[in-house]
Amino acid sequence: MTFIFTDGEDEALARRTGNVVNTNCSAAHSRQALSCKMAVEYDRFIESGGRWFCHVDDDNYVNVRALLRLLASYPHTQDVYLGKPSLDRPIQATERVSENKVRPVHFWFATGGAGFCISRGLALKMSPWASGGHFMSTAERIRLPDDCTIGYIVEALLGVPLVRSGLFHSHLENLQQVPTSELHEQVTLSYGMFESKRNAVHIKGPFSVEADPSRFRSIHCHLYPDTPWCPRTATF
Repeated sequence: MTFIFTDGEDEALARRTGNVVNTNCSAAHSRQALSCKMAVEYDRFIESGGRWFCHVDDDNYVNVRALLRLLASYPHTQDVYLGKPSLDRPIQATERVSENKVRPVHFWFATGGAGFCISRGLALKMSPWASGGHFMSTAERIRLPDDCTIGYIVEALLGVPLVRSGLFHSHLENLQQVPTSELHEQVTLSYGMFESKRNAVHIKGPFSVEADPSRFRSIHCHLYPDTPWCPRTATF
């Protein structure tokens, strides 16, 4: 089941898709606002009874076929944390253990900008630090954003290592290096700016860059050419 989490009411989106959840969190990109939204996502996943908790941002393209293929290779009842770090080393943080005591902590985390997946078995173990609003207080212990807090709970507190996958992609990497011939294997893609230049997958496709700046529509038609709105004479 797919849920779309928003900062406010969106009746048009709700009519089109269903399963739209208004988090009632701030629309700001602050640490607190991001953690507020992730807390709602986590609680909704636990309530859903789903096997996998996969988070992606609204600037990601998700290749559902590749995602399902990847998840099928891992047991959802075991401890699995899948994603791609944006750093080349564990993040260093300061953990507040009491009002007057702090200690250094380091751990890997999967960047939220590329998306990540957590098995239900692992998500249930995260509950003491993530459920019922605890996620926000846990985030304040290390004063880092939501994706870092996920890594902190999973790696630092539960001792479960991140399983790295090169099939997740964020705007923090050079997306033009993703070969068109390998697009069908990728789980997530993104777009944005990289080193002050437009950053998107390089694909010719049926839509111009002006009409499709993210290249997501062209990517989708490359992967799923039978989609009704894809031109039948598309050349890639």
